[in-house]
Amino acid sequence: MILVTGGTGLVGTHLILHLLHTNERLRAIRRKSSDLERVKRIFSYYSSNPEELFQKIEWVEAELNDIPSLESAFKGITQVYHCAALISFDPADFQELQKVNQAGTTNIVNLSVSNEVKKLCYVSSIATIGKSLNGVMATEETEWIGEDVNVYALSKHLAELEVWRAAQEGVPVVIVNPGVILGPGFWDSGSGVLFKMGAKGPSFYPPGGTGFVTVTDVVRIMVHLMDSKVTNERFIAVDKNLKYQEILSKIAREFGKRSPKRVLKFWQLEILWRIDYMWSKLSGSGRKLTKKGVQSLRSRQFYDNSKVVKALNFDFELMEGNIYYTCNRYKEEHPQLFS
Repeated sequence: MILVTGGTGLVGTHLILHLLHTNERLRAIRRKSSDLERVKRIFSYYSSNPEELFQKIEWVEAELNDIPSLESAFKGITQVYHCAALISFDPADFQELQKVNQAGTTNIVNLSVSNEVKKLCYVSSIATIGKSLNGVMATEETEWIGEDVNVYALSKHLAELEVWRAAQEGVPVVIVNPGVILGPGFWDSGSGVLFKMGAKGPSFYPPGGTGFVTVTDVVRIMVHLMDSKVTNERFIAVDKNLKYQEILSKIAREFGKRSPKRVLKFWQLEILWRIDYMWSKLSGSGRKLTKKGVQSLRSRQFYDNSKVVKALNFDFELMEGNIYYTCNRYKEEHPQLFS
């Protein structure tokens, strides 16, 4: 039986759907506050019988630091896809990031070892890949330097160290390091923010760029790696290295909106993160833009996907098709924005 953590997130939901279509028996971990109706809604994007598929999932309510519930979830499990994570770039959330991403992964690793799981797949991030310098593509071997990284990247790096410990203790592992993941259903978080921006026809765009990949490609890579003989390796999952202007333009065009034409100047970004800092202090709200976040928006990063392409003979899907599909799902769910 397969166990999926983070079964109600973007990757987890699409992974479960993929595994259900291959008739895999699976169990999925969810938190008490998880939105199961959104899972059904995302299933309905791809299937005419979402409720029937949903009923095939054996759900276990548990937190990553709830050991008794996790122990129950691991009974009879042979493969684990660890997708659960907290995503935040707010320095004030570092302790919670450590608790969920690092300590939570420690628990998943310990239970994988004690239950003699046959293989573990961990969904990490390109945030744990070293920086590309002078336009040279970063690879899985590029040195990662912990100075001046955001709190999310640090927590994921620490989580990866726990996964490597699993390999040392006899559990075969694979780590996937996706870029910005594009896909439908999560309009208020992750890449959903890019789609919301594109729907408004933004005038401005950040000067930098990074790696992007579709959620279906991330899922396909994960499943192929788990079904393969590849073990104890990590893989960059990036289809295209794009400027932020390019990705926002692609999205805006699908919404019938104008593409952004004006780049945000460095001094403007410096002012914006300071305003955000002051507002967070006055309002008590979380940070949306940090100093380190501005640093990432200013630079352009390039990632080499050749390792996963060669290992799996992998062909990436057409990203434009995914953007078209995601934009149409957004329009269906938010018709008031396009009337």
